[in-house]
Amino acid sequence: QVRLVESGGGLVQAGGSLRLSCLASGRTVEGAVMGWFRRAPGKAREFVGGVDWSGDSTWYADAVEGRFIIARDNANNKVTLQMNSLKPEDTATYLCASAPGIGQNYDVWGQGTQVTVFS
Repeated sequence: QVRLVESGGGLVQAGGSLRLSCLASGRTVEGAVMGWFRRAPGKAREFVGGVDWSGDSTWYADAVEGRFIIARDNANNKVTLQMNSLKPEDTATYLCASAPGIGQNYDVWGQGTQVTVFS
């Protein structure tokens, strides 16, 4: 069973940056796609971005395109989310998730890490 643990959240002023990490442990699945999601108070969970197994392909929600960058380090079972030019509307709990492959459902989730952006 794969376990995902996020870290790196915190309090940051608008315009600042944060880097989140997601560390996978347990029986990782070769070929797995990793994704980042966020959940703001009173709102539905929202897709942020994803990365394929090789790390060569990434894709992002329009709201974060050009500001957030996902990177993957399979040797260390880690995925990062570099968040730049943060806005108050980026405030949310950020979760990483794993899917068996592209086009498949995310079926393993972390607990999340809180990001708060103040103006």
